Amino acid sequence: MTRPTVNDIAREAGVSLATVDRVLNDRPGVRARTVQAVQEAVTRLGYVRDMAAANLARQRSYAMVAALPDGDSQFLTVLEQALREAGATAALSRTDLTILRYPAEDAHALAAALAGLPDTISGVALMAPETPVVRDAVRALRARGIPVIALVSDLPNSERAHFIGIDSRAAGRTAGVLMGRFCGRSMGSILAIAQSMQLRDAVERRRGFDDVMLAQFPGLTVLPTLETHGSDTTLRAVVTEALRHAPDVAGIYLMGSGHRALSSTLADLGLTGRFTVIGHELTPHTRQALLSGHIDAIITQNMGHLARSALRVLRAKADHSAIDSAQEQLRIEILLAENLTP
Repeated sequence: MTRPTVNDIAREAGVSLATVDRVLNDRPGVRARTVQAVQEAVTRLGYVRDMAAANLARQRSYAMVAALPDGDSQFLTVLEQALREAGATAALSRTDLTILRYPAEDAHALAAALAGLPDTISGVALMAPETPVVRDAVRALRARGIPVIALVSDLPNSERAHFIGIDSRAAGRTAGVLMGRFCGRSMGSILAIAQSMQLRDAVERRRGFDDVMLAQFPGLTVLPTLETHGSDTTLRAVVTEALRHAPDVAGIYLMGSGHRALSSTLADLGLTGRFTVIGHELTPHTRQALLSGHIDAIITQNMGHLARSALRVLRAKADHSAIDSAQEQLRIEILLAENLTP
C-alpha cells in the first residue's frame, strides 16, 4: 500500500495544495473550519509527514537555547558539556544551540533574559526553580509561540511543553532504600541537605525519600531539610551545627550539589567515613569519593542521553510533531564503587 501524500489530503479535504501546505506548516490565513477539515483528512488517511525532507526543502534551521543556573557546581559543568556535545552533533541537521547561564538565586534576572530572546528562537530548555516569576516567564514565551521544556528539575505547574529528566520522586525512594539498608536498620537520625527546596527535583526527592524511610525504616528519623542555596560556606555551617545538636546521626542524604563541600567539612571535623552518605549525579568529585569510600552510593542519569533528548524534543515541539516517549525516557542509575566504569 502506498503512503498517502499531500495531494491525497487535498482531495480528501476538498481544498487546494496551497491550503494543505499552510495548515501543515501552521501558517496564518486559514479558517478554523478548513484547518479542522485538513487535520481530519490527515488522521483518516494516516498521513505521516517526513519532517526532515520538509525542513531540507525549505532550508529550515533551528535556534535553541538551554538556560542553566550559574555557579561552580560540577554537575552543571558536566551538564553544559553534554549539551555542547549534543549541540555540535545537531549542528549537522541545521540546529544551533546557545547556552545561557543566569544567576542561580535571581529569578528576575532569568525572566529578563528569557524576555529578551528574539522571536526567531525555536525552543528553550530550562533548568530553574518553580517560582511565580519563572512560571510567568514560561507563559510569556509560550504566548510568543516558543516551546519551553523543563530540564532536570520539572516545572509541572507552568506551561512547559515537556520534561526531560528522571522521575525525581522515584530517585528519592531509591535513595531511601539504599540509606536504610546501608545503615543496617539501625536507630538514629538522617541529615537531608538540599540546595533549595524551591527546586522541584529536591521537593520530589525528599517526598520519595520520606515515603520509604517512614514505611520501611521507622528507626531512622529524617531531620528537617538543610538548605545551602549553593553556598559551600552555608553548607559547612549548617552541617557543622546540625551534627553538634544531633550526635546520633547515622546517614547523610545530599539531594543536590555540594559534594565537595560536604567531603571537606566531614574531613575537617574528623568524621570522614563515619556516616552512610547517599548523593545524586556522577561528577569527577563523586566518582573519586565513591572510589575512596567517602560516598556509599550515587543515583544518577545519563547526561548524554538527557542532552540529546532535550534537543530532539525541542525540534519535535518546533515542528508540531510527535515525540517517541520510549526513546526520551531516562532511566535511574545506581552507582557504587564496585560498578564504576573507567
